[in-house]
Amino acid sequence: MNITFNTAALLFPAISLIMLAYTNRFLALAALVRSLHAKYLEHNKSGVLHGQIKNLRYRLKLIKQMQAMGVVSFVTCIACMYCIYVEHQFLIELTFALSLLFFVISLFISLLEIQVSNKALELELSDMEEGDDSSLTGYIKRKFDKKKGGPQ
Repeated sequence: MNITFNTAALLFPAISLIMLAYTNRFLALAALVRSLHAKYLEHNKSGVLHGQIKNLRYRLKLIKQMQAMGVVSFVTCIACMYCIYVEHQFLIELTFALSLLFFVISLFISLLEIQVSNKALELELSDMEEGDDSSLTGYIKRKFDKKKGGPQ
């Protein structure tokens, strides 16, 4: 296998884009934490807020790990390019493989964070649905009550 500058350089835009996406996720999460903090101070510390806080802490850890693996992938890709420059074949293959491995680990952590993020949204939705019967019979009952002019 012959790895050239072009081969290693293919990882640069991919890693850069994924790092940008991770940074955007972090910034969105930071805004959510600030918003949740204001809500926490305002609403007597409800149970849903505690669940959200626990979820956010875990997501922050995951994002930190995603970013760290992305940075390590980027650094090993740079090391690969240096090894190509000094023409050390074993180190070229090793650093390129490590760069790919760290990149894949970062993506798997990202997938886990997305799943945890969905759980957070489900928690938020469950808070809003507490009083609602979302079954088909509940829907029919609400429609029937509405036609009779009764409360929904």
